[in-house]
Amino acid sequence: MEVMTSSARVYGGVEGDQRRSERRAQLIEAGLDLLGSADGDATLSVRGVCKRAGLATRYFYESFDDRDALTGAVYNHAVGRIAECALRAVSEAPQDERTLVRAGVAAIVREISEDPRLGRLVFSGPANSVLAQRRLESARMFVGLTTAQAVDFYGLATGPQVEVVAQFVVGGLAQILTAWLGGLLDIDADVLVERCTDLMIAAATVR
Repeated sequence: MEVMTSSARVYGGVEGDQRRSERRAQLIEAGLDLLGSADGDATLSVRGVCKRAGLATRYFYESFDDRDALTGAVYNHAVGRIAECALRAVSEAPQDERTLVRAGVAAIVREISEDPRLGRLVFSGPANSVLAQRRLESARMFVGLTTAQAVDFYGLATGPQVEVVAQFVVGGLAQILTAWLGGLLDIDADVLVERCTDLMIAAATVR
């Protein structure tokens, strides 16, 4: 007699949990396509995202309670990719001020130029209540990371003065990247990285 469990039922050699994980990834990728497109709409529909993912509607609810849950998961996926690439680049760079700053900026610019959906969604795409809250939270996260890096590298004490600079740097960089992705800044990626690096180092001297 064939024995099956809820967590290990096999279909075509692929375990059920793995297939659910794959379907979840398909839905997130479809959501990123819709939310991060140049003419994206902040309102995802269950039917629309399932059509984009090539999945039956019933599979949506095995991973997400509703479309807001998917929206949040898509945003977390996008901001996670950006933050991860920047942190990895900084951790691997030589401990020199310009090299460190440039490594982080270059990693972000490279990530969003290779996949503009990420930058549009995280920095400037369509907004709804879920995305507005997630953008606020991610801005705070990036400010925290910037503050921690500054405190560690420059040996500073945490406080309002350092946070003001971090808020300025994060907000300024986000606006520059938004303008660049939107075609309002007619410069190539290498020049963008160098100019942003210059501005961030200049801001770091105000402390």
